Amino acid sequence: MPADTTARSRSGARRAHDAGFVLDIRSLGRAPGSMRKLRRTVTTSEQLGLDLIAVPAGSEVELDLRLQSVSEGVLVTGTVTAPVAGECSRCLEQFTDSVDVSLTELFAYPDSATDKTASDDEIYRMDDDLIDLEPLVVDQLGIELPLQPLCTPDCAGLCPECGVRMAIAGSDHGHEILDPRWAGLAKFASGSPGSGSPEGAATGDHSVDIARNSTEEK
Repeated sequence: MPADTTARSRSGARRAHDAGFVLDIRSLGRAPGSMRKLRRTVTTSEQLGLDLIAVPAGSEVELDLRLQSVSEGVLVTGTVTAPVAGECSRCLEQFTDSVDVSLTELFAYPDSATDKTASDDEIYRMDDDLIDLEPLVVDQLGIELPLQPLCTPDCAGLCPECGVRMAIAGSDHGHEILDPRWAGLAKFASGSPGSGSPEGAATGDHSVDIARNSTEEK
């Protein structure tokens, strides 16, 4: 599930200076068409993402953005690049990767028509001259990251019989599975010449063959 965002307002109401995911856009101005490019490295203070795969706390997230003034607010476009760590949903091994998230989102000016008419969960809002990108980044990671991550696209998972990772088990890995209805006959396979019942030993071998043949026919 996506990381809990209930404590983060889409309005970016958390007051802060121009640092981290918080952008001060006073230098951009509000004249429609004004544009500014921004590149920044942000160190995350907490994990961002899903249960099985996420951007770990303390990771460096690269922002490559364009901020553009429009009549109703500031249009933010660009990419967010971050490392991710996860657990493979097939073989349960830990793995690392990276994710590129594209952003295209309007942050509405306070008291603009969009601000007044849209509900809280429809748009992102500015707080005076500040934009908090973290809620947007968290939401987009929840969309972009897979619910069932894989360490490799062709991961073969675990052996259903013994649980070993198929990636290290080898191509000849396998298990002889006896039909349970014939399992009782397998005890006769332990008979051997000199055990006191040569005929019994032969009968045991023949019984195992019957069980195996019956399994193969199915």
